[in-house]
Amino acid sequence: MSTRKPATIAVRTGIESDTQHHAVVPPIYLSTNYGFPAFGEVPKYDYTRSGNPNRGLLETALFELESGKGAVVTNCGTSALNLWVSAFLGPDDLIVAPHDCYGGTYRLFNTRANKGDFKVEFVDQSDQQAFAAALAKKPKLILLETPSNPLVRVVDIAKVCEQAKQVGALVAVDNTFLTPVFQKPLELGADFVIHSTTKYINGHSDVIGGVVITKTEEHAEELAWWGNCIGATGTPFDSYMTLRGIRTLGARMKVHEESSSRILSYLQTQELVGSIYHPSLPEHPGHEIAKKQQSGFGSMLSFEFAGSFEQLKYFVGELALFSLAESLGGVESLICHPASMTHRAMGEEALAEAGVSQQLLRLSVGLEDADDLIEDLQQAFAKAKEAF
Repeated sequence: MSTRKPATIAVRTGIESDTQHHAVVPPIYLSTNYGFPAFGEVPKYDYTRSGNPNRGLLETALFELESGKGAVVTNCGTSALNLWVSAFLGPDDLIVAPHDCYGGTYRLFNTRANKGDFKVEFVDQSDQQAFAAALAKKPKLILLETPSNPLVRVVDIAKVCEQAKQVGALVAVDNTFLTPVFQKPLELGADFVIHSTTKYINGHSDVIGGVVITKTEEHAEELAWWGNCIGATGTPFDSYMTLRGIRTLGARMKVHEESSSRILSYLQTQELVGSIYHPSLPEHPGHEIAKKQQSGFGSMLSFEFAGSFEQLKYFVGELALFSLAESLGGVESLICHPASMTHRAMGEEALAEAGVSQQLLRLSVGLEDADDLIEDLQQAFAKAKEAF
């Protein structure tokens, strides 16, 4: 485990590693294959699906940032989840997942379970009785998404990991919203950390990627074998770009959080804003848990629009600095209507059970000046009031 601070790991991984021309920044290795030194001598890299220098550097940076022992970088976040369940679940095995998880996660697990690949149970993990009932079924894997997408609910990682050990389950935490800058699930007892590196890790909305990070070398080796087997691994160029994005991760996360805090304060003064969901708020049900297990509250927030649905659509259309788009964690600010966008794959019944209403809006606060973002929200709220 590295003794360096996270910002140093993020910046220095791979720097001055080029032994051929002594480039400070590591070059891109686009070659699909690598020569064998001699007959029968297998090199470290032979074929890029199974290994590549750029992907290797990115994996090192990520597992060191998360205090892990290994990692497999994949071609998207969903691919990371698919790799994880492919490696560890069989037809008779059960995975317990959050009832309010990301819509793509729900679709993946539900579809594969319906095919008979494994069994899945979606549970409100903050409901102790429901979660205990799920644990009684002896799941093999448990997925936590904390804070959750899109309602930013918080689960006690250490408590769940202790409960999981008692039934022999392995725990993975989707740490996409907070990154290792604000939360270290492996240090809290988790066995795996999963990221959509597309989001804050890369941070520029120009690369799709994912990663599974492990607490043990044995699990890392098993996942690497499966990653090669099912073709889940990431490309050299995407790995190069993501490592470049990581170098500014610490600085970006601080500004994201500072701006979101100001926007939260502003939203609390608006008539057209109902319930606000963010763990920094003292009234948030997970506030105390977040204070305990997180070093920051993050910049993802959601709120219920308190006007009509037509007003909501009008408000979103008047925004100039919040792009109506899926994804999150980029330098640009985004607004999303989860029920019709990121979570539409869940269906009306599952959305209702998860608490994702038609009035819910999710903000990914970017790196624009916070004053400009607040001014943009203000003019859009004003126009929505005047028009209805």
